[in-house]
Amino acid sequence: MPSSLETSRFFRARVARITDLTPSFRRFTFTGDDLHEYGDPGFDQRIKVVFPTDAIPLDAMPTGADWWTRWRELPDASRPPFRTYTTRAVRRAEREVDIDMVAHEVLGPASAWIQNARPGDEVLVFAPTVALREVSLGVDFVPPAQTGGYLLAGDETAAPAIAVILEQLPPEATGTVVLEVPTPEDCAYLPRHPGFSFHVAARTGGERHGHLVTATREAAYALTPEGHGEEVEEVDIDEGMLWEVPRTAKGGAALKKAPLYAWLAGEASAIKTLRRHLVTERGVDRRAVAFMGYWRTGRAEC
Repeated sequence: MPSSLETSRFFRARVARITDLTPSFRRFTFTGDDLHEYGDPGFDQRIKVVFPTDAIPLDAMPTGADWWTRWRELPDASRPPFRTYTTRAVRRAEREVDIDMVAHEVLGPASAWIQNARPGDEVLVFAPTVALREVSLGVDFVPPAQTGGYLLAGDETAAPAIAVILEQLPPEATGTVVLEVPTPEDCAYLPRHPGFSFHVAARTGGERHGHLVTATREAAYALTPEGHGEEVEEVDIDEGMLWEVPRTAKGGAALKKAPLYAWLAGEASAIKTLRRHLVTERGVDRRAVAFMGYWRTGRAEC
């Protein structure tokens, strides 16, 4: 029996409904007997979804407090695969959770599950519980209390998080959204916010992240004064992780106020380029910018 004091744990959940929102975005509505205990600190809360395979059942996943260590100690062929997602919506009274996933060609166990899942199929979801009473370290959108404007930019892997952020920001918030998606029909995915301008486009000619980089640079030019900022430490994205979220030890924003707060997430090489442009070329205070390399081309990420 899970402790009522646990702030995060694994939930066993089964697919109740599958909704194809666009060609690339598929919403899975999960239900479960204990999902009324599923917590949601909001914004871009990260969660883990464990997928079963023909060779590795869900019961093979370690689920105790030391699950990460025990999972890493398993032989490669025995490790249940999992990926990181964003909680899209929680309806505790109905014991339901929505998670939007990107559907694409089958490249591994996660994409295979997304393509083939049916109602009744089960997964494990590692997420906060209702016992969590403060800002979760899984939330990376931590703007200063006084923020003049927002820049939200990413590719399709960041779209669900951007969607939640837009829905939870107050109506008086202002800013710019830049999003690159696989197909023109995917451009309709995001909810609209009255204070934001939207620069959403599909990839053209097979060029990946051309729109994301170009449109974010243009948005930064309009939102920030010209100037030279500090040099940023280069990160080898093949060896290290590009992930920098300004926060205090208590999980809050590192600045009390800023004219602009930027949240950038997606493929690591594109985010690395934008990180240098904003901080070094445009002079944006790095304490008001969150950079998350969600994935790397050619590699599966957890």
